[in-house]
Amino acid sequence: MKEIIKSRFLKYVAVDTQSDDSSQTFPSTEKQLVLLRMLRDELLSFGLTDVTMDEHGYVMATLPANNGKQGPAIGFVAHVDTSPDMPGNDIKPRIIENYNGGDVVLNEGLNIVLSPADFPEMKQYTGQTLIVTDGTTLLGADDKAGVTEIMTAIEYLVQHPEIKHGPVKIGFTPDEEIGRGVDHFDVKRFAADWAYTLDGGEIGELEFENFNAAYAKISIQGRNIHPGYAKGKMKNALLMAMEFNALLPVFDRPEFTQDYEGFFHLIKMDGAVEKSSIQYIIRDHNRELFIQRKETMKQCVDFMNQRYGEGSFTLEMKDQYYNMREKVEPEYHIVETAKLAMESLGIKPKIKPIRGGTDGSRLSYMGLLCPNIFAGGHNFHGKFEFVPLESMEKATQVILKIVEMNA
Repeated sequence: MKEIIKSRFLKYVAVDTQSDDSSQTFPSTEKQLVLLRMLRDELLSFGLTDVTMDEHGYVMATLPANNGKQGPAIGFVAHVDTSPDMPGNDIKPRIIENYNGGDVVLNEGLNIVLSPADFPEMKQYTGQTLIVTDGTTLLGADDKAGVTEIMTAIEYLVQHPEIKHGPVKIGFTPDEEIGRGVDHFDVKRFAADWAYTLDGGEIGELEFENFNAAYAKISIQGRNIHPGYAKGKMKNALLMAMEFNALLPVFDRPEFTQDYEGFFHLIKMDGAVEKSSIQYIIRDHNRELFIQRKETMKQCVDFMNQRYGEGSFTLEMKDQYYNMREKVEPEYHIVETAKLAMESLGIKPKIKPIRGGTDGSRLSYMGLLCPNIFAGGHNFHGKFEFVPLESMEKATQVILKIVEMNA
């Protein structure tokens, strides 16, 4: 199975599937459809008959029950797009066999080194096979590792009909990385009783709670005057933006927070003296604290308008997704099933909150409860991304065990 996983993963990461948050189309990039069509055709080649790809690019399929009864229909979901934060084309993965626990030189010419001094979690994979980048692109394990694991598990079930199972639903989505992954996902057509996203990090991760999330953009109107004659007249929109940011609590930034702690994250600044804008994402696991954070943003805007004049600061703010714990916890047996599946395979479950969001969080509010299972990768969205092959194999086995347990 390990060789199948490796070759399949390398085939998928060779396809550039970066999404584009500036695009107005869905999916945001045409190139995502290349991999989605490949997956559709591959599922058809397995002999599955209920395989579709709709006008939005969603690929869905069903492996019919073979246990003589229906039982619950269990879904597995992964996204095909990669992050726009780092180049995702012309990926040149490297295979590190029998990793020795030390530094891995990704790119000698650029002096880029993947080191356990910076990423101590690497040590736990000593003796295993690591798939890494060449230091100039991301790898794409987020979430082509998840795609690979689902496809390999489904192929295995087709080839081993002696494994009895109920209906298994498969779903592949575009545009997760830019927050639009399930904008047009048809939960009713997917027809699963519940599902799991394969979009987590290191081996053992099991997550059923995530941030509540909002996006905020502040547009700032300054007043540009020739600097030689600006005294008492100029309003520098760039400095006004910096002053606004200084109002937010310093230690409520991502680099100072962990576990259940929320944050304000400045993600973009644009402009000049006359006009500028700043953009934030706002995150908190606790719904009440999340509401308070949004109120803080409004109060800072009001204060700056009092200081510089009404209309100087304009706030656009919208909620993005909510903590799926509110939906999943009443049906905790879904989490317990995944936990027991891991334990039966000798994997220690690491149940913890996601410091982010997944398609599963939005799907849970759309009526499809959807916790998140590890896919095995580390250091997503950057050149230091890597995935242990053995972790991908274990994730595939977890899928098979969950299916078997629900037969």
